[in-house]
Amino acid sequence: MNTEAAMRIAIDLAKSSSINTDDVPVGAVILDASGEIVATGTNERELHVDPSGHAEIVAMRKAATSLENWRLDGHTLVVTLEPCAMCAGAIAQSRMAKLVFGAWDEKAGAVGSVWDILRDPRALNKIEVVSGVLAQECAEMLVTFFQEKREGN
Repeated sequence: MNTEAAMRIAIDLAKSSSINTDDVPVGAVILDASGEIVATGTNERELHVDPSGHAEIVAMRKAATSLENWRLDGHTLVVTLEPCAMCAGAIAQSRMAKLVFGAWDEKAGAVGSVWDILRDPRALNKIEVVSGVLAQECAEMLVTFFQEKREGN
């Protein structure tokens, strides 16, 4: 599976997850080296009252459990929103090979917007980063979500 197809799955996950919860619609998919889906995740902070319940963390926990290994060497994380500092740190710690994200997060993004944790020259692990995949579609989903929250829908 290519990263655009994986991003479409992440978008669908995000859209469906926000229907039943108050969680921000973010979806994540983890692919192994052959492009097969290993795990998926959505934001679950509100659902489980968990500050670490970001889509990336949820997907990485599922992948590690499934693989019985916390090292996700050779894997790719595809996520609809630029990871925050917590998620970028967890991605680095997991030894992930590649990160692909859609929308930029100008307020809390830690892979180029506010900080750049993964490409910091002092980083121990070098992770390939691809940004802006289906960015408009990912961003529109978030804009709609927050607009509806403000309007009380």
